[in-house]
Amino acid sequence: MADASVHDPLVEEPESVPRLRLSRRGIVVLSALGALVLGALCWLVYFSSALDVRSVAVQGLESGKLTDGQVREALGSLQHGPLARVDLTEAEHRVEGIPLVAKAEIWRGWPHTLQVKLVERKPVAALKNQDGTFSQVDAGGVSFATEPAAPAGVPVVELALSQQGNDALTVMDRPTLLRAAVTVAAGLPPEVAKRAGVLQVHSYDDIRLQLSGGATVHWGSPERTARKAVVLTALLGQRGTNYDVSAPDAPAVSP
Repeated sequence: MADASVHDPLVEEPESVPRLRLSRRGIVVLSALGALVLGALCWLVYFSSALDVRSVAVQGLESGKLTDGQVREALGSLQHGPLARVDLTEAEHRVEGIPLVAKAEIWRGWPHTLQVKLVERKPVAALKNQDGTFSQVDAGGVSFATEPAAPAGVPVVELALSQQGNDALTVMDRPTLLRAAVTVAAGLPPEVAKRAGVLQVHSYDDIRLQLSGGATVHWGSPERTARKAVVLTALLGQRGTNYDVSAPDAPAVSP
């Protein structure tokens, strides 16, 4: 048996591969080239007009009362210049400054589009003003539009304070009572909201809803509104002119 340790002169030893070594000058040159490339890219993205904002795409315009032109007007100078330099937080703040906008989300749509997605405010109640116009109020109690008529499908809030309500104004002032009415309006089921006429506030604990057919709903306070809405939906299947859900665990219907 041949000794594996004996060197065979006929077998060539593999040549060692020389390592590539850069000189100090080569390293400097490559670093300079990398810096130049990086600088060129930064200039291209942040300072040149190659990636400027050229369009604004708006999503969420549902009511027909707000246009993409109004959104662009709110953005102002932010819709010009390099897309990478747009301050998105400031852009959202400006769009949310439009009274009809509840929330805005803005992002970059490369290479040239500023994408805007917004949520419009929806009225849940209307407040009649002294000049006969109506202010629309959303579920958060924000008044965002004034029009000659109340929008369809929402109740008109009316302060018709009783003696008890007037006596309690030092504790429950008018803004508080209006917020209570808006809470009730926001909690109405859609089928009830469509029939809603006037939401009368006699006191914090005595809120009443007049339905379009002439029936009255005694709501009581704005407490437990969600539960009262469920109970009222079931009660409306019964004939009556007075529906009382002020105590939702013991509701009542009367002719």
